[in-house]
Amino acid sequence: MRAAAARAVHAVRVDGRSLTVALTAAGGAVAARDQALLHELCYGTLRLLPRLEALVAILLSRPLRRADRILYALMAVGLYQLVSTRIPPHAAVAATVDATRALGRPRAAGLVNAALRRFQRERDALLARVGNAPDDPALFPDWLVARLEAAWPAHWRRIIAVSNQRPPMVLRVNRGQCERAAYAADLAAAGIAARPLPGLDTALLLDKPVPVLRLPGFAGGLVSVQDASAQLATVLLDPRPGERVLDACAAPGNKTAHLLERAGGALQLTAVDVDAERLEPLRENLARLGLAATVLTADAREAGPDWPGAPYDRILLDAPCSATGVIRRHPDIKYLRREADVAALTATQDAILAALWGLLRPGGRLLYATCSVLPDENQQRIAAFLETHPDARELPLTPPPGVADTVPCAPGLQLLPTADGGDGFYYALLERAS
Repeated sequence: MRAAAARAVHAVRVDGRSLTVALTAAGGAVAARDQALLHELCYGTLRLLPRLEALVAILLSRPLRRADRILYALMAVGLYQLVSTRIPPHAAVAATVDATRALGRPRAAGLVNAALRRFQRERDALLARVGNAPDDPALFPDWLVARLEAAWPAHWRRIIAVSNQRPPMVLRVNRGQCERAAYAADLAAAGIAARPLPGLDTALLLDKPVPVLRLPGFAGGLVSVQDASAQLATVLLDPRPGERVLDACAAPGNKTAHLLERAGGALQLTAVDVDAERLEPLRENLARLGLAATVLTADAREAGPDWPGAPYDRILLDAPCSATGVIRRHPDIKYLRREADVAALTATQDAILAALWGLLRPGGRLLYATCSVLPDENQQRIAAFLETHPDARELPLTPPPGVADTVPCAPGLQLLPTADGGDGFYYALLERAS
């Protein structure tokens, strides 16, 4: 299983694959009972990878051959176990050394063993050399650190620290089937501790993450897993029964389902995404929850009046973005995203926003959302749009307390990731003149 973790980490770091794709490829031979540990090793290693790589460089007397570069990933996985898990050190070392054989490099067993044993002997001194602070800028790419420091001079270190933590697990109770207090009682009866998040009447924060199949009534649609800041999208857009609603860039469908739940299923909702494959989880999610929507594969930049339900009363634009607000859930972003990507993303955001605006009826409302903390993708986009669209006006947004940390931002609302709350999100609510 350590070999599978090393393959996945190597695929992200060296081959540029997403962690989701890498885990699918590497985890096929891993037993079901070990999948949770595989995910923990991959996600945790990638969160701390720059620090772990620095340790590996110190522990090796010379660089590895190009053909053996996967051993860097294996040793990083081994070090992560010793630094950040409760796996007994002797078991972590033995399993990591054994993985050299599964990777077809049995001659490296002695090298890996010696490196990990040395770390155990010199742990404190070695960690002091590479740094052990949770807000260490070295854990983020330089370009992103520079942008965060410029945008949020009072908050950037906290963004880094929270983004390198394990994310909390937040549930969204389907109030069409069950009230939050009643579901919290069901969790308690199942031995799962949770507490309500203030400001969101659907949200429960678990003390510890659990597999979704342990959640009472999950298969029957009583509950879904959704970050607190993401749940705020439906609250801010506030769809009303009978309205025609468009969820653009809808996959994988959590917000789609929440929109329908909030209106008791009584929406004429069209869910659109450019990626047909990513719409399959959306359809599965709706089926599990007993909800219905028109699902369409299309490019939102080419939005047209022939789309089902147009013109719309409400539009949710969850725009493609850098995802810099959800790095704790997707640590591979730190290695896959490039600074040049931001300019390409902002051009896409502008194009989608302009195209969808034409589908909004007079008096209708559009909620622009990203899971980014970069002003380029957020308030700068909305400010530019307002300058060129005199029929658009911004509506004030008041965030409920306790969801996430809110920082001053105009136009719109910026949420920063919070240790026991929501991810980093941006929202702006626009109304089209009647």
